[in-house]
Amino acid sequence: MSGHSKWATTKHKKAALDSKRGKLFAKLIKNIEVAARTGGADPAGNPTLYDAVQAARKSSVPNDNIDRAVKRGAGLEAGGADWQTITYEGYGPAGVAFLIECLTDNRNRAAMEVRTAMSRNGGTMADPGSVSYLFTRKGIVLVPGAGLGEDDVLLAVLDAGAEEVNDLGEAFEVISEAGDLVAVRSALQAAGIDYDSAEASFLPSVQVELDEQNAGKVFRLVEALEDCDDVQNVYANFDVSDEIMAAVG
Repeated sequence: MSGHSKWATTKHKKAALDSKRGKLFAKLIKNIEVAARTGGADPAGNPTLYDAVQAARKSSVPNDNIDRAVKRGAGLEAGGADWQTITYEGYGPAGVAFLIECLTDNRNRAAMEVRTAMSRNGGTMADPGSVSYLFTRKGIVLVPGAGLGEDDVLLAVLDAGAEEVNDLGEAFEVISEAGDLVAVRSALQAAGIDYDSAEASFLPSVQVELDEQNAGKVFRLVEALEDCDDVQNVYANFDVSDEIMAAVG
């Protein structure tokens, strides 16, 4: 899993710095609105909102934008959209399986965006259920690696439900059941360990090892999907070696 995880971590850091920052901000704001709508405006009693706000702050979303998103989501301020979650399934180059999560106020627009991105970049849509069985919902916490060892992280989360800790080089990835995510995040905080993000994610049970040519094609498809305004998350079951990641930039 390390290759895919390293790629995802690097991509997220780049997005926070480069021209896609606006799209990243929009996605983080959507998450806050939905969390506030479903669980209320108080982060102390709404762990999903707490994590959504923390993720936005880590990516330098201005506090005013965060506060307004919380109020819109909770109905305390006008302007909140009726966001709906839709998941599409498909296949990319080399038979890589894709799960594409959308958060949208226009289902037809979201479907057209996803289909267009797939068809223009070597992907095909798949029937519901034909891909999702290859993925499992898990809790993922990313911890900055500076000044920490794997044992430090492991000791902090072992009794909180963590299943494994992966060393990604610049960060540690803590995996748990999705239902244990808050307990794991809280255990890290109690141990005085900072974290970059805590979220429920989909992890593949089977992975497709990619060569350099197919890695480039798959990365282009992922980027095309993530450029869609309605696409919130893209999950795919590929793995790439460090050497190939370096080769494709």
